[in-house]
Amino acid sequence: MCFRKIAILSLLSAGLLAGSEAFSQEQFAFRVHFRDKKGAPSLDDAAAYLSPRALQRRAAFGILPDESDRPVSPHYIESVRQLTGGRIRTVSRWLNHCTVLVDDSADIMQLRELDFITETEFIASFPGELQRDKTAASSSPAGILGLPFKTTADPAYYGATWTQTSLVNGGCLHDMGYRGQGKLIAVLDDGFMYVNTAPGFDSLRQQGRIADRYNFVLSDTGVYSYGGHGTTVLSTMAGLIPNTYVGAAPSAQYALYITEDVTSEQSIEMDYFLAATERADSIGADIISSSLGYNTFNPPSVSLVYADLDGKTTVAAKAVNAATRKGILCVISAGNEGGNSWNYILTPGDADSALTVGNVDANKNVAGNSGWGPNAAGIIKPNVCAMGSPAQVLSSGSNPYSINGTSMSTPQIAGFAACLMQAVPGRPPLKVRESIEMSSHLYSNPNFHAGYGVPDFCAAFQILDVPEPDARATVSILPNPFNTQFTLVLNAPHPAEGQLDIFDLTGKIIRSTRVILQRGNNRITLSLDEAQASGMYIGRLSTGNNVEVFRLLKH
Repeated sequence: MCFRKIAILSLLSAGLLAGSEAFSQEQFAFRVHFRDKKGAPSLDDAAAYLSPRALQRRAAFGILPDESDRPVSPHYIESVRQLTGGRIRTVSRWLNHCTVLVDDSADIMQLRELDFITETEFIASFPGELQRDKTAASSSPAGILGLPFKTTADPAYYGATWTQTSLVNGGCLHDMGYRGQGKLIAVLDDGFMYVNTAPGFDSLRQQGRIADRYNFVLSDTGVYSYGGHGTTVLSTMAGLIPNTYVGAAPSAQYALYITEDVTSEQSIEMDYFLAATERADSIGADIISSSLGYNTFNPPSVSLVYADLDGKTTVAAKAVNAATRKGILCVISAGNEGGNSWNYILTPGDADSALTVGNVDANKNVAGNSGWGPNAAGIIKPNVCAMGSPAQVLSSGSNPYSINGTSMSTPQIAGFAACLMQAVPGRPPLKVRESIEMSSHLYSNPNFHAGYGVPDFCAAFQILDVPEPDARATVSILPNPFNTQFTLVLNAPHPAEGQLDIFDLTGKIIRSTRVILQRGNNRITLSLDEAQASGMYIGRLSTGNNVEVFRLLKH
């Protein structure tokens, strides 16, 4: 992480380690990094800390447990607890550290002689006891910032969500029966008031599709007592009142995690975020959706600068990248800082592997406050956009209402991604992200405010809906982009007969040609009618059981 490292001596000079009398009403949080995992369970015991669902998800992608999956050494954790007299708040097996809450910041000095500790960082202070009752801090309902098959591409059925659903062509997947069944989405937010009572979540509760819930701020399972932002976020995916409101993935399972402390903004919240991603991995989540982002913290926590958002440095970005390596698609908000003094995306939306989402209106115009990219390493961010100007949401009642922001555009992409993953199983997260990008309306001309634009989930399905290839012919296109004519150079590993199809983004075949390939390079010159619109087309070369998919860009 690129926070300025706060060493013990600098804390002394800042006066943070003054006597306990001066800070009798305060508590202090530290991140403690370990050198190794000596004494931790071995990889042979992976089934003890990864659920069968998690192991099955990884097996589908050929991902084996590795050293990062081993728990942190229990001996190290217990040593930190005993020597500081503090409470362990979070433990990260991926980054091999823990966070500890102490009553006197001087207590952290007890760790200075331990050779298995490489570093300690101050990450938060609290004016009173952290494990207090926060019911009084409840936000307003608007927040702080297997169903029977039915033909659904119908404004009457979707009700309030018709515009935001049709903008990304999500009804196409619903029409085919893909509503997220069997997919598990972990939602990281500030709280989920009314999800346990509101009519829009009846089917979610009655069908037992809340797979897990945990409050990482208070270290308990209470997620319904405060915070309404997560409720509205969840509604865009899980909400269901036929003919009134239909979310993006109304048949998926959900894990509800509170990682946002509504009473302050401190860097320990990124540790809560990390802990939630690891728990999501361990229970076998397929997707993580988070509409949270970080840049500025309350003193004495050290705020970020833009250079920190390089896609791989902050604790939150590391969490997203690690989760992706474990086979989870991470869909993250770009933030609403566009046009202000910060202007850029937030972390973990900067993460290299995140599918970062911006905000547009019904005409695909980017909202002025949608966070700008690129990240500090120059990578295009956001990746795509969905409708958040405004989005329709549910909360305590059955009447939809409007909210603006990337917080509401992000979960829509996560929900339809779950439907896509159900439709085309076995594709790793980066392939799913790539197909969503490729289907987007600005794919041939992306920018740093809209990214690749607004996706078309029917087109993304067409891109992914091919068998995984073995030995296959490879395809090069000259030129690409083209005007009307182009040449395909097909390099075949052996003689073969095949079929070459060109699709538009609705899935309609606009050109089909039978091909006979010789071993080595084969050149085929084709043209598209001048009447065909400019933009992206999808090519598919099928030879026996092997399929190669490629994209064509027409001027």
